[in-house]
Amino acid sequence: MEKKIRGTRALTVSAVLCALGVILLAFGALFQVLDLTMAVVASILVIFAVIELGGKYPYLIYAVTALLSVLLIPYKTAPLVYLCFAGYYPILKAALEGRLSRFWGWVAKILIFNAGLAVALYLALKVFAAFVVPATWYYFLLPLLTPVFVVYDIALTRLVSAYMFKWRSRFRFLHK
Repeated sequence: MEKKIRGTRALTVSAVLCALGVILLAFGALFQVLDLTMAVVASILVIFAVIELGGKYPYLIYAVTALLSVLLIPYKTAPLVYLCFAGYYPILKAALEGRLSRFWGWVAKILIFNAGLAVALYLALKVFAAFVVPATWYYFLLPLLTPVFVVYDIALTRLVSAYMFKWRSRFRFLHK
């Protein structure tokens, strides 16, 4: 019986996290200056799922949030960044840091970031026609945003550490 209750709680928390993720991405679309910020904030919900729920739930939260946001939100920058990088990166980060050395982990993370950003930019330009600036401008984004990604990754690591050691005891509703 306890396993069924745990599954019900996990499913309920997952649904709430998906809804909150879509709301955050919609907020980023509403205030377009916050679109990338909201994609990153929505990815924090996946971090919570990785830590507290584990298993298939982080993947499901990422997939449902990405799908609903791409379908429902008219301005596509935040949903595309979430779909192509920010949504799945917390899951990948945990796996890469557990399996690779520090150097190769950073190499893999930077390559994954650049590939995800390139796919997001391609989709924004070619599929959704979301931008109206010249395409050559986007070749400068990858080298400029890589240091920003490094800061994001370090901040994510510190956020996870703070959650694990300071705030996790407040979220024990999943383990009753």
